[in-house]
Amino acid sequence: MGQRKLISGNHAIAEAAIRAGCRFFAGYPITPSSEIAERLAELLPQYDGIFIQMEDEIASMGAIIGASLTGKKALTATSGPGFSLKQENLGFAIMGEIPVVIVNVQRGGPSTGLPTFPGQQDLMQVRWGRHGDQEIIALVPDSIQESYEFTIKAFNLAEQYRTPVILLTDEVISQMKEQIEIPDDVEIIDREFPSVPPEEYYPFDGSKGLVPPLAPYGEGYRYHITGLAHDKTGFPSSNPKVVREQLERKLNKIRKNRDEIVDVEEFLLEDAEYAIFALGSMARVAKQVTLDLREEGIPIGLLRPLTLWPFCDKELINYAKKLKHIFVVEMNFGQIVGEVERYAGKYTKVDWYGRADGRLIPPREIKDFIKERIHEN
Repeated sequence: MGQRKLISGNHAIAEAAIRAGCRFFAGYPITPSSEIAERLAELLPQYDGIFIQMEDEIASMGAIIGASLTGKKALTATSGPGFSLKQENLGFAIMGEIPVVIVNVQRGGPSTGLPTFPGQQDLMQVRWGRHGDQEIIALVPDSIQESYEFTIKAFNLAEQYRTPVILLTDEVISQMKEQIEIPDDVEIIDREFPSVPPEEYYPFDGSKGLVPPLAPYGEGYRYHITGLAHDKTGFPSSNPKVVREQLERKLNKIRKNRDEIVDVEEFLLEDAEYAIFALGSMARVAKQVTLDLREEGIPIGLLRPLTLWPFCDKELINYAKKLKHIFVVEMNFGQIVGEVERYAGKYTKVDWYGRADGRLIPPREIKDFIKERIHEN
């Protein structure tokens, strides 16, 4: 039986990062993520770790990349415009296959927007905020318990697949407090280190698998990291065959492991004729809507992506074939509904309801919308 604790979402993330083995944090204060930095400033020195407040978000991203390349598990946390500033160096980490974790506590935007209010307006930025072909892993908790668990999972995925991973939360989840259970035992995954001597090591050699071992700088392995297209040595290359092979491997290490990465919650969907598709804090509201509509005799369920990216296309299609109607609810003016329509639209009707005013959409509003649409059909 684990320890029970009353804790906020941001503090749960900080404590879970320590549990996962994080020993380096670089960041810049920004609402509503600042408590992650504040808590790690207290915790990291107790675990022989390092906390650095950087001059901006660009430098913060660069710092965790450098720390990861020395073999440390590294984290940064931000929100809104800070996440926008991280995109270039995040792209560098994808190209360099550098395992780091980035927490993005969503708030209302664009620009400075609504610093102290929630939003879900970064869903597509998480996927396509950087230029170029790429894959990204993003996890979305809807509770403090999941904030803790998904932080550990984010580090595990980053280490396992040698890739940046984003933990996508929002102001509601980050600031609220809930009682959670901290388990006695958790699975911790560490990156694979090379088994060959330094003179035989190539940092991007995919000949033995999609995820090459990553040697830490400072331990005798000299190699090159660049944002340019490169060969297995890490040095720049414009050879079409080499460029294609390297890029395809970076994509396929996530695409071919999609079923191991993607996870969803299926709530009351066994006999459902209708479903709500929602994530994060809006999924909490949607779950209550589901229960209320069930009491009124409407056979509805909830499909909630725990992994936002890669997208849960297979799971969505599986249910779309059985459902009369899917209702997408999100705190924006229409983002993830496009993906739902893309995969489910050919099998069932897809409707959207959302807004972006810094407030959770209340259950009554969603219920009225759903009942109106059902009666129209």
